[in-house]
Amino acid sequence: MGATAGPADVMCSIAMRIPASQNGRCPRVAIDGPDGAGKTYFADELAALLRTQQRPVVRVSLDDFHNTRAVRYRLGRDSPEGFWLDSYNYERFHADVLAPFSPGGSREYRVAAHDLTTDAVLNPAPRTAAPGTVLIVDGIFLHRNELAAIWDFSVFLDVPFIETARRMALRDGTDPDPDHPSMRRYVEAQRRYFRECRPHERARMLIDNAALGRPSIAAAD
Repeated sequence: MGATAGPADVMCSIAMRIPASQNGRCPRVAIDGPDGAGKTYFADELAALLRTQQRPVVRVSLDDFHNTRAVRYRLGRDSPEGFWLDSYNYERFHADVLAPFSPGGSREYRVAAHDLTTDAVLNPAPRTAAPGTVLIVDGIFLHRNELAAIWDFSVFLDVPFIETARRMALRDGTDPDPDHPSMRRYVEAQRRYFRECRPHERARMLIDNAALGRPSIAAAD
């Protein structure tokens, strides 16, 4: 399938698989993948397509729900375990995003809980989504054990670390070698995630996104 489907076909295939709203229920969709996999761009493109189909969409990024630096680095700035355990404020993410969009939820959500630049904790005014709104979340670790069963549909963007490290170097100025000591915190944490949570298998659709802008479907249920 991946050999014949173009980027637009891939997006259409995903959009077709997102459940239709019933009785105002809000489908929750995860776009997962390692750092540098292209999750934000991919999620934005999917959201744009759904809007052309007259489906209301709310876009949220897990990157706006980081823990404060004191929590993120309490095991050390180079710790893979710290990156795996302490990067995100899942309590706020659940309360501000997942619960409001759950069946019977209020649909009153917040788009952010933390400013990564200033390290400020945020409490923006809540917004109210329309009934049947599709929630699209991008972020790493979205198929971890406590989150995997929540999604009505999920995608994992499969990109080798040698490529994601190259993209991160262009974006963030980090070392382009995934085996460089400065990259250990990120790469080893994500390898642990792959071992313990098998996101490649848990995702409803596996996308080969190694060639940026040319995604192909590697596996789908």
